[in-house]
Amino acid sequence: MADAVVPDLLAAGLKLVLCGTAPSRASAAARAYYANPGNRFWRTLHEVGLTPTLVRPADYADLLALGIGLTDLCKHHAGNDDELPADGLDPAGLAVKIRAYQPAVLAFTSKTAAKIALGRPAAYGLQVETIAATRVYVCCSTSGRARRFWKQEVWEGLKTLVDGPGG
Repeated sequence: MADAVVPDLLAAGLKLVLCGTAPSRASAAARAYYANPGNRFWRTLHEVGLTPTLVRPADYADLLALGIGLTDLCKHHAGNDDELPADGLDPAGLAVKIRAYQPAVLAFTSKTAAKIALGRPAAYGLQVETIAATRVYVCCSTSGRARRFWKQEVWEGLKTLVDGPGG
């Protein structure tokens, strides 16, 4: 996907794929996931033990070696969720990717991303839906704009799920 704002980081057999709504303007400028300094994504991955070291946004491709992939629902636009064109969001395309790559877990990095992809509001945690054999999990947003909704235990639950049987 050469014309994507930030290209997918996907491969077969991953233990986890994290999916956001769209890159922020800072991420688009850096061509790297979660590049806004106010976003706690990279710090959270390390704090909950999904990464052994703190990964820098520019080094996001290093996640593949850890069995982790990255994607977004909106690949061709950047900005806040309320600024994205509705036709830029592609939940069907995400489902095709997940069926093709078959990660053990797909985790949405916000309730907004989950609602768009699942077609319904979703609570934090493991969902009843699967995409083929891929389990679906919803995390709270790591964005600085969503700080009032922050719950690190939700991300700790993701780590437990990924490490558990079949994860």
